[in-house]
Amino acid sequence: MRSQPSVLHLDLDAFFASVEQRDKPSLRGKPVIVGGVGARGVVSTASYEARVFGVHSAMPGHEARRRCPHAAFLSGRFDAYRVASRQVMTVLRDLSPLVEPLSLDEAFVDLAAARRPVDLSVPGLERLIGELKAEVAAVTGGLTASIGVGSSKFIAKVATELGKPDGHHIVPAGGEVALLSPMSARVIPGVGPVTGEKLRRIGVETVADLQRIALDDLVQVIGRAHGTGLKALAFAEDDRAVEPEREAKSISVEDTFDRDLVDLAELATIVDRDAHQVAARLTAARLLARTVTIKIRLHGFVTHTRSRTLTGGTDRAALISRIATDLLGEVDLTPGVRLVGVGVAGLTDVLQEDLFSTDDPEAVAAEPEVADDVPADGPVAVDPDPAAGADADRPAVTEHRAARSAGWPPGADVEHDVHGRGWVWGAGRGRVTVRFETADTPPGPVRTFADDDPALRRV
Repeated sequence: MRSQPSVLHLDLDAFFASVEQRDKPSLRGKPVIVGGVGARGVVSTASYEARVFGVHSAMPGHEARRRCPHAAFLSGRFDAYRVASRQVMTVLRDLSPLVEPLSLDEAFVDLAAARRPVDLSVPGLERLIGELKAEVAAVTGGLTASIGVGSSKFIAKVATELGKPDGHHIVPAGGEVALLSPMSARVIPGVGPVTGEKLRRIGVETVADLQRIALDDLVQVIGRAHGTGLKALAFAEDDRAVEPEREAKSISVEDTFDRDLVDLAELATIVDRDAHQVAARLTAARLLARTVTIKIRLHGFVTHTRSRTLTGGTDRAALISRIATDLLGEVDLTPGVRLVGVGVAGLTDVLQEDLFSTDDPEAVAAEPEVADDVPADGPVAVDPDPAAGADADRPAVTEHRAARSAGWPPGADVEHDVHGRGWVWGAGRGRVTVRFETADTPPGPVRTFADDDPALRRV
């Protein structure tokens, strides 16, 4: 445990929705919901104006529309979010070389390794937080962040939650246990719905209950490793280091056999097991994968690979297993298999980019890549009608499937030869409606065009 509050956690407030409100003046102060806009879409981020209606991240899009039908439903602009994220991470890395991004909008910073002297007293941290929040707003064009500081990553993250939105909270060293005690046990990482229900059955509902219960009693209910870990966190015992980002390019699991295997059912069982291991590693790394690959090395050291790319990322074990098993069936296994592996690539941030999928996330986005007969030592490939007079408070949100297929997703940046820059207000029935405004203009006019108008193009 650290003797001073030297771990800082920063979380950008309603990040995706805030970027949209920043760049779309007509949406400022209004409910904005960003995510998948198709039948199977999921909410990625809701603005605070939408949250008062009960809309939250990971909620099905149809439920969000039921709760907040007057919101602006946007498909998201991931490039814009990446730019803002890089700007914020640069500010944090200018403060300390030890920055651990958790996603585009969230990171830990080790203040003990700061590039300049940092006063870790409460007044000193108050000044630092004020400077950071001002700098984040300056480089991003007005985005806000919530910040927590504590003696560990766990406490810093809890502190951030206490400061939301657009606030901060500092937990002085020595005050951690008292802070945690009255909180729900669900505040502790690893206490989800299942574990929470198990704890409730033995009378553990708060962190104070978890602090009081005997470890042996806890272990009997949730297991030794899990119980020991939760008990430690209940007393704020967390010595995890802030680790700079190490970008993963791919994740894979391989099995080499003592004897060549030819039975498809046996191989499918192994592939399923490997797929579940890969999925578990994706989940642990908070990542999603777009491409699933299977690698098969036959008797004679000839290697085959098959890959399939999805329209959206996934970490679902069942889906990865199904695709890998399908790919296994495409290879002639009669010579005997000496090695099989399951891998994933095209990794991206979990619970972010995949939530922008507007249709079936399991749909194949491209033909499978195939590489056959490669020697083992050689290369291996691995809206209602959006006419004038429509509701001026929100974009049209129907016919999203048609809008996507026409290349005009709601919220996308566009440019017109005559009217300049704007964004897609709605599309369908052969037309696209655009609100002509940018972050630097007042709310602009709405105009409708044919969806094949040569003067209008995506930016």
